[in-house]
Amino acid sequence: MTLTRFGGKEALFSVKCFVAAILAYYIALRIGLTRPYWAVTTSYIVAQPLAGAVLSKAVFRVAGTVLGAAAAVVLVPNLVNAPELLSLGLALWLGLCLYISLLDRTPRAYLFLLAGYTASIIGFPSVTTPGAVFTIAALRVQEITIGILCGSLIHGFVFPQTVTAILLARIDAILADAERWSRDSLAGASDAALDRDRRRLALDINELHQLSIHLPFDTARLLPRTRTLRALQAELSMLLPLASAVDDRIVELKRGADAPRPEALALIEDVRKWLRDPPPVAERGPTADALIERARALEPVVGDTLIWRDALRLSLLARLAELVDAHRNARDLRDQMRSPSRAPVTPAVARLLARIAKRPLHRDRGIALRAAAGTVATILLGCVFWIGTGWADGAGAVLIAGVCCALFGNSDDPAPAIKAFFYGTILGLVISAIYAFAILPRVTDFVTLVAVLAPPMLIGGMFLARPTTLLVTLGALLGGLNTVGLNDRFGSDFSSFINGGIAQLVGTLFAVVTVGLFQTIGADTSARRLIRAGWRELAARSDSMRRPDAAGWIATMLDRIGLLAPRLALQGEDPGKPLLDALTDLRVGVAVGELKQLRIDGSADEAAVITPVLRGIGTHYR
Repeated sequence: MTLTRFGGKEALFSVKCFVAAILAYYIALRIGLTRPYWAVTTSYIVAQPLAGAVLSKAVFRVAGTVLGAAAAVVLVPNLVNAPELLSLGLALWLGLCLYISLLDRTPRAYLFLLAGYTASIIGFPSVTTPGAVFTIAALRVQEITIGILCGSLIHGFVFPQTVTAILLARIDAILADAERWSRDSLAGASDAALDRDRRRLALDINELHQLSIHLPFDTARLLPRTRTLRALQAELSMLLPLASAVDDRIVELKRGADAPRPEALALIEDVRKWLRDPPPVAERGPTADALIERARALEPVVGDTLIWRDALRLSLLARLAELVDAHRNARDLRDQMRSPSRAPVTPAVARLLARIAKRPLHRDRGIALRAAAGTVATILLGCVFWIGTGWADGAGAVLIAGVCCALFGNSDDPAPAIKAFFYGTILGLVISAIYAFAILPRVTDFVTLVAVLAPPMLIGGMFLARPTTLLVTLGALLGGLNTVGLNDRFGSDFSSFINGGIAQLVGTLFAVVTVGLFQTIGADTSARRLIRAGWRELAARSDSMRRPDAAGWIATMLDRIGLLAPRLALQGEDPGKPLLDALTDLRVGVAVGELKQLRIDGSADEAAVITPVLRGIGTHYR
């Protein structure tokens, strides 16, 4: 049977979704709201397996709903006598909110997204009754807020699956992988193995960022600080260029038949042993300092002239010392994450936390503007059809089309996702028809209603827990729950049901067509834009006279690599080469920052030597 594929986590998630939905419905009924099904559907929309993810979005969803309702109250009464201007106003509002949300890329983005399509949800159906728009807006805000609060309460505090538990487990695994990769790099392992581990570490660091954005809202008893996690991300990020640089220097020395000296080889082996068996926190600092001092003692003396061999040895030992320091810092920060106290576990942790800054993210204004413009065009074209034909349920089709464009606007090709949502809507409408006209008319009390709704909602909740079936299931739940008749008073009007269902399907299909015309750019184009954005920033860093920000550069490039990997996978090709090229660009950017710092700290003669090199790098990457 299909249900045997699901485990305990999916079953628990489904039960929690069902309890939250029924609780929201009951509360909405008790306080006399006219369309309590909005509370039910909202509780499913906010459902997330992780407690922190639910709560992080809940606050911004409520604020966005209120802001969107206020926009509708302002626009509808003032522009209702000019349908063209009202359509334009609602379309531009949604487009603006979508544009801002795509640039934000934090849970705060949900505030703007909800503000955008809530105005459409309230505004378009209120065109026929503009005088009641404030009442309608107030009711929708209450209904949606109840759904958000019930979903947040159940998923956040009833058998919660915390972000902290998953985060700490991932940190341990990532640290073990990073230390193994550094050991293999120092041992001269095969290029293929190193490249694979290097790509994995880059993606793992990006995964930590995705988890970290929900950490402040988590419900774990001992909550790690986001600042500590950001510091750990920064240290893990430094491992990529440092270990690669050490490996390159060793290879280059061996290529010239000039291997590192025996003392240096002994030091490298001791570093590998130190990484293989990490000492406890009390011994970690002294042993790391001893290794760093040995590396510095072996550095060649720098005189007026420095031959290439000694320059390589100097660079190798300097990078090796920095690598040991980065691994020591990562281990200290890992212990700080697990500490029940906020007091730094080592003096190094205090310094690391003091210098940490907000992690910069990649932002593509062109893609965001295209998605916003496509959404505006979709709504305007839909309004032309609605107003031109005089279709009574056309407002529903327009708002569904706009919502689909907004919800899936962050995708390079939204059409497949909207199609999956469309197929789910068909399934939901079929089930809704059976319930609305064959089952619910026989229900006479609330307990019986809960019992008859339980089977499809519990099954749907289990499919909702899986990413592969999420969109179809969400379409089925929203399509079914919005039309089955969960109002303050039950009434089964077949013509209204058919017209409302047709409007949903037409709006969804219309969105499929318009996103193909206006919003589809393809994974290959998006990947090229990410790569070229890195080149442009690298060229700008080379030309800039400002003090370099190595941590900011590494964080932005790792974010781009995290965005690049799934797009390369969608093209059906091995992402290895492009990702390795991006990591190479990352290392070049670190070297550019070091050259710029040398130019700032050095004499005028030294600056005169460094500046042409930086200009050449900038020219190469343009």
